[in-house]
Amino acid sequence: MEGLVSIFYSIAAFVTAIGILVTIHEFGHFWVARKMGVKVLRFSVGFGKPIWKKTAGPDQTEYVLACIPLGGYVKMLDEREGDVAESDLDRTFNRKSVWRRFAIVAAGPAFNFLFAIAAYSLIYMMGVVGVKPVIGVVSSPSPAYSAGIRAQDTILSVNGIKTPSWEKARFTLLEESVGAKSIVIEVERADLQIKKAVVDISQLKLLQKEQIDLIGELGFSAWRPDIPPIIDEVVAGGAAQAAGLLANDQIIMLGGEMIPNVHRWVELIRANPEKSLDVLVIRDSQPVSLKLTPKLRTDKGESYGFIGVMNRIEIPNDVRQKMEVVERYGPIDALGESIDKTWRMSWLTLKVLGKLVIGEASVKNLSGPITIARYAGISAQVGLEQFITFLAIISISLGVLNLLPVPILDGGHLFYYLIEIIKGSPVSETIEVVGQKIGMALLFGLMSIAIYNDLLRLVG
Repeated sequence: MEGLVSIFYSIAAFVTAIGILVTIHEFGHFWVARKMGVKVLRFSVGFGKPIWKKTAGPDQTEYVLACIPLGGYVKMLDEREGDVAESDLDRTFNRKSVWRRFAIVAAGPAFNFLFAIAAYSLIYMMGVVGVKPVIGVVSSPSPAYSAGIRAQDTILSVNGIKTPSWEKARFTLLEESVGAKSIVIEVERADLQIKKAVVDISQLKLLQKEQIDLIGELGFSAWRPDIPPIIDEVVAGGAAQAAGLLANDQIIMLGGEMIPNVHRWVELIRANPEKSLDVLVIRDSQPVSLKLTPKLRTDKGESYGFIGVMNRIEIPNDVRQKMEVVERYGPIDALGESIDKTWRMSWLTLKVLGKLVIGEASVKNLSGPITIARYAGISAQVGLEQFITFLAIISISLGVLNLLPVPILDGGHLFYYLIEIIKGSPVSETIEVVGQKIGMALLFGLMSIAIYNDLLRLVG
């Protein structure tokens, strides 16, 4: 039942997200086309058979909601697509100047970026709650250790970009690492001394794996408070239930080792699949000895132990207050932060795409509609802020992808218009037809890889 609810959330959130973003993209084309004096015949969200249709406005424009929610289109009056009444000739798309056509086509991706800026602005004005980027364990040897980074250091900036929270630190580390040989991490030591560490990342293959764990590759982890290992819930049919573990049991020892916190408890369980372990717990103030054998679970090529419990996570208020940070800005500063965030996300997307083209990034990083639907559902269940953030990220991706100079995409049409501006005449219809075939083949290949990756993740 829980799985069905999760699937429903994912489908509903995906359709909602795609519907919003497609509408925004197509409205960009629609609005600018009308401002440029072009007659719009149809505004469609989705493809295929219409499930809702309405005709309105002085031009009797058809507004359509179609059954396949994976895109949309704006149909404009154009002599190349049929006969046009003489009275409407000056309102055809093909008779407008190249600059007007350029503006109409560019408006779709532009509105995606504007939506992302608006979404981030709203989030920053509401306030983004995060955690201070305090470093926990630093592995030796590792790039971070060699650069002099140590446990309890707080990351202040990466390549001069301030990082007040772990969310911002992770994103900035990834953004600044793609294509770089080294990064400069400024940290504040536990004794309040400031240090700039130059971290050599030339040997890291960040984008060659399906899952990017940059923090782990650098050799450190986020600091975690010492939360006592107390069982909150035991899953029916799991190894924990078979061993006799109960809710409210506090773990004292596992496999002969004292368990200081919930992190070490989870770590040892994962490291010992199908091994019988002695467990000592405190139950109702009395010690109880049990035998526990974690089951083997495999996910995306990784094997680990799993026992089927929910751990109680209770962080003391003083620790929560000390570690919590809130990024909140006024309208002007929020707009500035949002523009910067949108630009950096766009540039990172372009850099990763470039690495894919030259073979320095794995195609396993590509995701299709199934993965997008899954994360749409997760973000929607977490809360409104996370769902808006998800919409902003996908909107930026749509904007960037649509600007790529691939025939059939907006970027392909813009490329043709640039050629027209330079040579003084449009490209031939033959070139356009050939370009469309090439564009269709590229998009089909890209989508096939993305869906194949989705299916592998789903099976895994």
